[in-house]
Amino acid sequence: MNLRAALFSVSAFLLAAVPAFPAAAVKSDLAPAARRQTVVETAERLTRRPVPPPVPADQPNPFNPADFDLPDPDAPKLPGAAPRPGTGPVQPAAPSGDREILESLAQRLTPSGMFMIGGRPLLVIDRNRFEVGTKFIVTFNDKDYELELVAIDRTTFTLRYRNEEITRPIKPVR
Repeated sequence: MNLRAALFSVSAFLLAAVPAFPAAAVKSDLAPAARRQTVVETAERLTRRPVPPPVPADQPNPFNPADFDLPDPDAPKLPGAAPRPGTGPVQPAAPSGDREILESLAQRLTPSGMFMIGGRPLLVIDRNRFEVGTKFIVTFNDKDYELELVAIDRTTFTLRYRNEEITRPIKPVR
């Protein structure tokens, strides 16, 4: 019983002593209103977008340059697409639209096959390897046309000229 009485008296003393200690003053985390207002004004000033200067009316559009349709002079040319020496140039009737141009250019290309390297398909034309996205020059009627290889499948490939696309077999039936 003495143990119980001792524990009871100690706990009663502790409970009586707790309100005797003064509570710590609560300090606010917020800055004073005047200081907060200056911070808000600075933030609003920093987030305002500057007004861009007006663009001159005679400045060309960088997204649609005047010579955009001309072939890239640095693009590789296909050796099989150029006329062979010793043969006279034959001038067939000029195609009228982009689709006809693309069809006539696609007939001139004779790919010999396709294979995969590192999971990427490659198309073989005249011992040259082309991957998807390659742009190359094909000469037809003494004019250069820039074609883009858009897709390669196991048996077909797709070419693009301007906005027209055509899919051809890799080994054409003769």
